[in-house]
Formats: sequence, structure tokens, C-alpha cells
Amino acid sequence: MKTRVGFGFDVHRLVEGRELWLGGIRIEHSLGLLGHSDADVLIHALCDALLGAANMRDIGFHFPDTAGEYKGIDSKILLQKTVELIREKGYSIGNADITVCAERPKLNPHIPAMQQTLAACMGIDPDDISIKATTTERLGFTGREEGISAYAVVLLEK
Repeated sequence: MKTRVGFGFDVHRLVEGRELWLGGIRIEHSLGLLGHSDADVLIHALCDALLGAANMRDIGFHFPDTAGEYKGIDSKILLQKTVELIREKGYSIGNADITVCAERPKLNPHIPAMQQTLAACMGIDPDDISIKATTTERLGFTGREEGISAYAVVLLEK
């Protein structure tokens, strides 16, 4: 069996007038993430990790923000398409480990729903998806609540 590791990172600005989508679920908050799609920073980092592990470039290559068909798209669709791409190349997902950096809102209560949602999109067991939430102790753009970032690591098997 061949195993490969992939790493993904994404960041989006917090703005008024947008819904906050993280891990495929809508979270009540006064601000939302700005982006061409729904700007789900967690899913975007996860897609980049999956694509990187399969040596298939990145999310922007496959789903460019210059393409009209991706305007406002639900990132769960991008995740499903990413999983299809890596499976076509013969890979299966071993596990994913994701960290989201945000001062607010508190994300821990939402993690089980995120795990369930992502597992359904990816066709894997929720136990194979670890999601952690942290702050930056009020430092940097995340600490000033200007944006949210996410990091993801995945293991693929062939």
C-alpha cells in the first residue's frame, strides 16, 4: 500500500452582510467570510490538502474564482468533486486532521455537526475527521477578528 500526506491552508476575511459557513454548516455570527464561493475556509483547506496529497495542484486550479459557475457555490460541492478527483486517481482517504483559527464565534459546540457533514460529503467515517478550534490569543488578523484561517493535513492510501 502506498500512503501520501497532504497539507492545506486557507484564509478568508470576515465581513458584514455574509453568512458564516464552516465545515459545511452555517454558524450564527454577526460576520461572515468573504469569497467567490461561500468562503468555507475549513473546506477549502481540506480540499487543498486532499489535492496536494494526490499531487493534483490546488483548489484554485480545479475551481478557479474567475469561473462563473463557482460564484456563490456551496463548498460541500467542491469537496465532493475533490474527493471524486482523488478517487479517480486511485486514492482513498485514511484520515483528516483540521485546525480552525478564530477568536469568535466559539466553534467547539459545532465540531460534531461539522464532522458528520464532512464525513457524509467524503464518504468516510466521522471518526476519521479530527477538527480542532483555537484562537491566536488576540494576536494578528485572526486575533483582531479580521478573518479566519484553517489548516488541514490528510493521509491518502492507494
